[in-house]
Amino acid sequence: MKLKIRYFASLREAIGFSQEELESAAVTVGEVRDELLAKSGVYVCLERTRSVRMALNQVMVNEDVKIQDNDELAFFPPVTGG
Repeated sequence: MKLKIRYFASLREAIGFSQEELESAAVTVGEVRDELLAKSGVYVCLERTRSVRMALNQVMVNEDVKIQDNDELAFFPPVTGG
């Protein structure tokens, strides 16, 4: 299936681009994260030892949520107020 992946803030800076299209065999958000980690070392900022938030079609989700063709999945670091 085809997904639009977006990266924000420090994740965008670490990966080097803000978005990409991904052909994926994943069923869940967590499986997409695994695919990205396996794809290249550039995605090391998405490792599970790091705090990363995810949104599917602009709704906050956890890794167990199922994805569908043409979904938009966004990754971003936790946001702090000030």
